[in-house]
Amino acid sequence: MAIGIDIGGTNLRAARVSGTGEILDRISEKSAPDPELVLSRIAEMVRRLDSPEVAAIGIGVPGRVDARAGAVLSGGYVNLASVSLAQRLESLAGKVVIDNDCNMALVAEMALGAARGHESIVMFTIGTGIGGAVVQDRRIVRGKATAGQLGHITVDMSGEACVCGRRGCVETTSSGTALGRHIARAGLGPDVSVDQLIARDASGDPLARGVLEAWAGPLRAAIDTTVAMFDPDLVLLGGGLGLAAHRALARAPALAPWYQCPVEAARLGDDAGVIGAGLQALASQPVVAQVAVAQASPVSLPTARLDRTRRAVRSRRAVLVNGIPASGKSTVARGIAERMGWPLLALDTIKNPFLEVLGGGDRDFNRTLGRASYQAIWSVVGEAPAGAIFVVDAWFGFQPRQVLEDHLRRAGVEQTAEIWCHAPGEVLAERYRARLDQRPAGHPGATYIPELVELANRAEPLRRGSLFDVDTTKPIAFDAIAQWLQATIAADR
Repeated sequence: MAIGIDIGGTNLRAARVSGTGEILDRISEKSAPDPELVLSRIAEMVRRLDSPEVAAIGIGVPGRVDARAGAVLSGGYVNLASVSLAQRLESLAGKVVIDNDCNMALVAEMALGAARGHESIVMFTIGTGIGGAVVQDRRIVRGKATAGQLGHITVDMSGEACVCGRRGCVETTSSGTALGRHIARAGLGPDVSVDQLIARDASGDPLARGVLEAWAGPLRAAIDTTVAMFDPDLVLLGGGLGLAAHRALARAPALAPWYQCPVEAARLGDDAGVIGAGLQALASQPVVAQVAVAQASPVSLPTARLDRTRRAVRSRRAVLVNGIPASGKSTVARGIAERMGWPLLALDTIKNPFLEVLGGGDRDFNRTLGRASYQAIWSVVGEAPAGAIFVVDAWFGFQPRQVLEDHLRRAGVEQTAEIWCHAPGEVLAERYRARLDQRPAGHPGATYIPELVELANRAEPLRRGSLFDVDTTKPIAFDAIAQWLQATIAADR
């Protein structure tokens, strides 16, 4: 195990982290602008968390970090450039690994969070300041030493002075500190939270709307810039205000058709920094130790490149035909299976015979049977020959994401592609109502329809691997889907 440390402008967090990324113990302290005070608090946290099993320390540091040299080059709200951080901590618990705090957070999201299964990712962490990280081919982009300082993308040449010495960096417009300035300039009280702003905006408050647009608009410009530069699979928004910023971006949609990319909120919250730091520290250990970590962990070492030429056995693959009930996914899944010649496994195909034989049941029983059927699907996949490709028809959002990842790992599925099926809520309601008399007892009845409509408004694809969007109110372009699948999931059979 390792100790992971996340240094923030407001809080210092530390945790003892296992090789699987599990937090075994945690503590936190307030941050400070004095680097010596920060170092003494970190040293005390390390002493409290240390144990004989701890092999290394990982530290996520705000600002410019030369990870190869283990040196802090500059900082923002917490500047540790004047402190020999690694050397002064190595005597406490062995090897110390230092990297930018956003790099550490992205490592965790790749291993356990929203970036799992993606190859190319850009991440902004939004807190006291704004951090950034870029991954291509599941490797952190470092440039000469410190690439990825996305908080210092210029969005206003004549804007606020930034701690980096320039003006108009996105950190000066779209960080938590900047949000406080926007609120004050709008004449709103200092106790107004971002959640209150979003609620007030929804009720038509022009002041709240102006604050959110001033906060989110420059962030959208920075996102579009990184998309144009790196063409990532995914843009993640993390940090303490990542989820709020994701919601606020509804006021600042991407306008240019060339610079479109899915933008999601990170999933690990404040734990991402310490988990990523711990995993990076363990990954830096000698090869024998890394193998032990990899064998104990459900995820691969987070900075390792996938080398397809060295794969001894072809893994299984799955086409995830995803969508909420009545979204048309079963029609799409059958069409794919017929055209591609791949076996189809559908949740209802497994579940319905049990409902018919058992005579139905209440909604809780239906959900329990659904979970068992879900497990049965992946058990069948796991027993198939290496190299097999399955079409799996399910609403994958009915279970936590980690449940799917665990099933895929146990079934030996390395590559997935997703077909996202959707239609407006009112269309789904009519479809569901029309099929009520065709479904076995145990499925939710007409009382489920309002819930289904609400679900349609918030349901999103997994975005695990490549994604093909299907609006099932239009004729389904099966030829285009088949060509896409040949290019994405069947190309290296």
